[in-house]
Amino acid sequence: MSAFSAAFLPTLVRRERASLAATLLAPPVALAVATVLNLGLYVLMGRDPPAVLYAMLLEPFLSWASFSEVLLKTGPLLLIAQGLAIGFRAKVFNIGAEGQFILGAIFASSIPVWFPQATGQWIWPMMLLLGAVGGALWASITAFWRVRLNANEILVSLMLSLVAAQFLNYLLLGPWKDPNGFNFPQSVMFQYDAMVPVLISGTRVNVSLLLTIALSIAAWIFMQKSFVGYKLQVGGLAPRAAGYAGFNQGWAIWLSLLIGGCAAGLAGAAEVAGPLGQLQRSISSGYGYAAIIVAYLGGLHPIGIVISALFMAILYIGGDNAMVSANLPIAAVRVFQGSLLLAYLIAVAFVRYRLAWRRTAYRSQP
Repeated sequence: MSAFSAAFLPTLVRRERASLAATLLAPPVALAVATVLNLGLYVLMGRDPPAVLYAMLLEPFLSWASFSEVLLKTGPLLLIAQGLAIGFRAKVFNIGAEGQFILGAIFASSIPVWFPQATGQWIWPMMLLLGAVGGALWASITAFWRVRLNANEILVSLMLSLVAAQFLNYLLLGPWKDPNGFNFPQSVMFQYDAMVPVLISGTRVNVSLLLTIALSIAAWIFMQKSFVGYKLQVGGLAPRAAGYAGFNQGWAIWLSLLIGGCAAGLAGAAEVAGPLGQLQRSISSGYGYAAIIVAYLGGLHPIGIVISALFMAILYIGGDNAMVSANLPIAAVRVFQGSLLLAYLIAVAFVRYRLAWRRTAYRSQP
C-alpha cells in the first residue's frame, strides 16, 4: 500500500521562485472558493443563498450607519493584525492576541474604575497607553518562556488567552463589579473624559481609527524601510543566515511578541474607551483570533492587511445582518471566516509549491 501511495500520490516540490501574479491572485481565488463552499453549506442548511450574500456583502454599504459600524470594526482588526504580521514574518507565531487584547482592556479600565471622579483630557490618552503596556506585559510572559525555556510560543500564548479570560471574569464578578449594575458582570460606566472622542458626528467611529491608520503607516515603514524590520524578515526567511550575520534570535522573539502584544493591548483599550464605555465580558469577542485571518489574508503586508481588515469587518457586520434578515446562525459566519483562511493557506501552498508525480519511479520497481 505504501509503495502504491508513493507511486501514484503526488508530492509537493518547492518552486524555485513564486510567481508575483499568482501571489496577488491567491486572496481573491481563496475568497471565491470560500464563497462557493459556503453557498453550498447555506443550501444544505435550508437558507436562501442570494439573501445571505445580499445581507453579508451588500447591506453593510447600503446605509451610512451600517458602513460606520464597518469602520468601527476595522479599527481593532487592523491594529491587531498589523502587530501580529510583524511577528509572523519573523516566524514568531503569537496566537494569543485575544488574551493581550483583554489585558489591554483591563489595564485601561483601571483608571475609570479606581478613579471614577477623575476629570481631564489626560484620562483617555493615559488609558490607551496603559492598554498598550498591559498587552505588552502579557506578551512578555510568552517571550520569556520561549527564549529562556524554548517553550512553544503558540501553545503558551494560546493558553494565556484562556487565563486572561478567567481573570476578566474574576474582576467583573468580584472586585470590579458595578454595585448598581443589576448583578450584571460589568464595571461602572466610564466618565466622559475617559471616552475616546468621536471622530465622525452621528456615528460611534472615534479618534482611535486615525491612530490605527497612523500605526499602519508606521508598520509599513518599520518593515519595509528600517534595518530592524529587515533583520526580523531575514530571521524569518533564513534563520541560519541571520545567525551567521549576527542577528540575535532571542531579541527578534522578544521584539516581535512585544509589538504584537502592544498593538493588541492598545486595541483592547480603544474598545473599552470607545464603543463600550465600560469593561464587559463581551470584550472578548474573538478579535484576536480573527486578526490572524486578517494578517494572512493580507499577505502579511501592511497595505494588504488594510484591505483584508476592511473585508473582515464587512463580514462581521454583514454576518449580524444575515442573522436577522436571513436567519443565519452566528456559527455559519465563523465557518465562513475559517474556510476563508483555509482556502487562502491552500492557495498560498500552491503558489510556493507544485505537484510532482512519481509514476516513473513506480514503473522502475521490480
